Amino acid sequence: MKLLADAMLGRLAKWLRILGHDTIYFAHLQDQELVRLARAEDRLLLTRDRDLTKRKGLRSLLVESDRLEEQLGQLLRDLALDVESQFPRCACCNTTLEALERKEAKGRVPPYIYRRHREFTLCPRCDKVYWRGTHWQRMRERIHEIRERYISPS
Repeated sequence: MKLLADAMLGRLAKWLRILGHDTIYFAHLQDQELVRLARAEDRLLLTRDRDLTKRKGLRSLLVESDRLEEQLGQLLRDLALDVESQFPRCACCNTTLEALERKEAKGRVPPYIYRRHREFTLCPRCDKVYWRGTHWQRMRERIHEIRERYISPS
């Protein structure tokens, strides 16, 4: 599912990208441009603006909360989002990350990180290097807690 987050949902967009969801976000687009882009790219518009959800021919979801945890909980529940993606995206530019040979990561990540980790990924667009460190584990735990809290058992 391709997503578009409005200007009020920047943190949510970043989390969705890290979780592997194709999510575009522009901080300064006017409503009409958001609508045009969502329609042109067949994206679901995530918005906090109730009026935007009333536009004809626009797939949208009103994000009810301004708190990140509640936003993620709503999307996990309402859209049944997969959080186990094998294809994470760049948190900055939304490009699918590519495997990076460990030796290519040397000098591009802190020495401690290079010694400790074996797997790295690279954004081919913005050249940012990623690895699954303790921050990744904490994020996975947080998503699990959110899922437990917001998704009622079947």
